[in-house]
Amino acid sequence: MKTFLMFVCTIVLTVGLWAEAPKGKSAETPAGVVDPSTYVIGREDVIEISVWKEADLSASLPVRPDGNISMPLHHDVPAAGFTPTQLAADISERLKKFIQDPQVSVVVKAVNSQRVFLLGEVTRPGPVPLTAGMTVLQALSSGGGLSQFANSKRIYILRTEQGAQSKIAFRYKDALKGVEGQNIVLKAGDTIVVP
Repeated sequence: MKTFLMFVCTIVLTVGLWAEAPKGKSAETPAGVVDPSTYVIGREDVIEISVWKEADLSASLPVRPDGNISMPLHHDVPAAGFTPTQLAADISERLKKFIQDPQVSVVVKAVNSQRVFLLGEVTRPGPVPLTAGMTVLQALSSGGGLSQFANSKRIYILRTEQGAQSKIAFRYKDALKGVEGQNIVLKAGDTIVVP
């Protein structure tokens, strides 16, 4: 009986310590977050390429600033601008010169290309990872909120689309009140300027 109680206490202690262990930030994207048929790979993303039965060709690779990845047999392979499904098909086609019927899968391990930027009078200016449907208020919250010197009446968003930059006014107090259309949904590359 005494041994059984010690065994149970050990299990309870182990589970309790495991549950309280600090969780570190992981750069990896949780499974299922990125849809391989719709997510467009960007510069600085990290992707994992698996070639079935070819361990030497399988690797976790960063997408370089020029949009390419470096692979054995094919030095530079364009990756930015492709979905994981499209990139897997492209790599598979390239490998047909060397391997009979290659089976390739591509998984996005870290999303680093989808960011917005906070500039000016916020607690923590800098890049903020963009999540699906993120609004200006959510981004400002991620940056620790407005500083005591912020001019909330003059906040604006800089957005570049098709090579042209536009300035979008943002009414902070209206967004806080829930006025329709004021809490703007952000796009990758947007810069929120807080004077």
